[in-house]
Amino acid sequence: MIRHIVLTRFAPETPEETVAAIYAGLSALTDRLPGARDFVGGPSSSPEDLERGYTHAFTIDFHSWADLEAYARDPDHRALGARIVENALGGLDGILVVDLDLPDPARDGAPGDARRPPRRP
Repeated sequence: MIRHIVLTRFAPETPEETVAAIYAGLSALTDRLPGARDFVGGPSSSPEDLERGYTHAFTIDFHSWADLEAYARDPDHRALGARIVENALGGLDGILVVDLDLPDPARDGAPGDARRPPRRP
């Protein structure tokens, strides 16, 4: 299983309704795409105060790297991603993405598709 994690520093003037609409679109996209599941997202409420300006986060789980790649190429994902960049403090500088290859509890703890795609230059 690949867990796609996105942290965002939304600009202070970005209304919470805008973020909610973007996240609703990502949730619908997750429901539509085969191999994608379990969208979870929202504002940070950490009591540790270590967000370093990242105000919101979301995760989506994917069965394989190929499923994550299909999500990345999807036109709806590209449009929603553009809205995130448009509303992030500093554009792309306000976004952090991490992908973890984890055991998949839905498949009896078996790891995801270990054939990780090559890193982009």
